[in-house]
Amino acid sequence: MKCYRIVMDQVRAILFDFDYTLADSSSAVVKCANHALTGLGLDTVSEDKIRRTIGLSLPDTLAELAGEKYRCRALEFRSLWRELSDQIMVDETYLFPGVVETLVELQKRGLHLGIVSTKFRSRIEEVLFRERMTYLFQVVVGGEDVLHHKPHPEGLDRALRKLNLNASETVYVGDSRVDAQTAKNANIRFIAAVTGVTDSSAFLAYKPCAVISCFTELTKLLV
Repeated sequence: MKCYRIVMDQVRAILFDFDYTLADSSSAVVKCANHALTGLGLDTVSEDKIRRTIGLSLPDTLAELAGEKYRCRALEFRSLWRELSDQIMVDETYLFPGVVETLVELQKRGLHLGIVSTKFRSRIEEVLFRERMTYLFQVVVGGEDVLHHKPHPEGLDRALRKLNLNASETVYVGDSRVDAQTAKNANIRFIAAVTGVTDSSAFLAYKPCAVISCFTELTKLLV
């Protein structure tokens, strides 16, 4: 896959997805998903199938795991999910190696940093507070902040408005095809992070400006 380095004077902000991009909360997600499914009277599903839904909205997750006919029960699913998530999600979320150091370096270079995720903003902010890295981000947009979830561009558009920046001045970093499509819909350049369950070949159709297999590679791309 062809990549190129991104010239610094063309970029003023980097926005990030959260799960599988900055951090791994997959063990908690698996537990919450199966807790919610059994609460609805449905069968549990495999860890691998649940991990492949990470990054989707909860209604889309339910439809993917149980079938489209159950989407009408998304509010129940969400309530059951939060029931367990309130207890375990933050404690079972771990930053990827080198994330803090890389973000500090990017901030030193004068870049605005933000997060746009379908994960609850409150959860993200709890993790940032625990890791003492709240100061690194100028904006955090979570699932409760938008009417339309990814791949709709509302979250990215909201972040850009808060930063008072244009799409052309921004790069979005994510780990899934949903993230790639979201960036495309917002006319924002995309960097694919192969740090989750999506391999690099899946991003070919989206023509990312770069593909990284480790978060620390970001500092080498921005010159």
